[in-house]
Amino acid sequence: MPASAGIGLRAPHIYRVLRERPRVPWFEIHSENLFAAGGSLHQAMESIRADYPLSLHGVGLSLGSADALDAAHLTRLAALVDRYQPALVSEHLCWSAVGGRHSNDLLPLPFTEETVTLLAARISQVQDALGRELLVENVSTYLRFREGDYTEWEFVAEVVRRSGCGLLCDVNNIYVNSVNHGFDPRVYLHALPHDAIREIHLAGFTRKDELAVPLLIDTHSRPVDDAVWALYAEAIARFGPVPTLIEWDQDIPELEVLLAEAARAEGILHAHRTLAA
Repeated sequence: MPASAGIGLRAPHIYRVLRERPRVPWFEIHSENLFAAGGSLHQAMESIRADYPLSLHGVGLSLGSADALDAAHLTRLAALVDRYQPALVSEHLCWSAVGGRHSNDLLPLPFTEETVTLLAARISQVQDALGRELLVENVSTYLRFREGDYTEWEFVAEVVRRSGCGLLCDVNNIYVNSVNHGFDPRVYLHALPHDAIREIHLAGFTRKDELAVPLLIDTHSRPVDDAVWALYAEAIARFGPVPTLIEWDQDIPELEVLLAEAARAEGILHAHRTLAA
């Protein structure tokens, strides 16, 4: 995967990408959207994959659930990885299902030793099934457990260390959580293992101003905030150039808007390369 800025490929832009083949370094698509064995989406993605590197990003594996991993889900994911040979495969550090019921959300975990042990075992199981490294992503949250053995950044670092997986660092989620839970996002950023960073996500959030306390919602529905851009520049200064994705999942704009966001990320990557030369 090139250390350049790609975009999340969503349904409104697929056929335009097929027609125009825009100059995008790489695309990311949600794994579960391709779980069906056939159909027009697979036809489109096979054509796109022939010309672009691809990242598969999962939202439904529920790594932190008290239930066992869904064997059928993992089997479909493994088949998808074999079919498309993506450069990167990722999931979220969260839980989203229990007792066969899905929440349709990425729910927070307690930052405890028990959770670290559970996640390390689950991630190892997934990596064995896929025959490759899995990236795990830090998630945005709106509440947290009172008790815990780690701060969030210590928890993420320890899961990565103990499981031997890679890290998808969502810079927007770090900033969102720093406002929602009252911590310095730079402390979080500098606690992460730099040698494990494989990908970075950037997205836009929604600010809820009418509440008694600050609250940011990770809506993926607008441009990246200036504060997140500043934190991203600090991340690149620390980690070096990393494949960076612009996510936009609601109120999806024209392709040009995403390309402009990607170009801004590319400018920060280029500036770092120039300084390092």
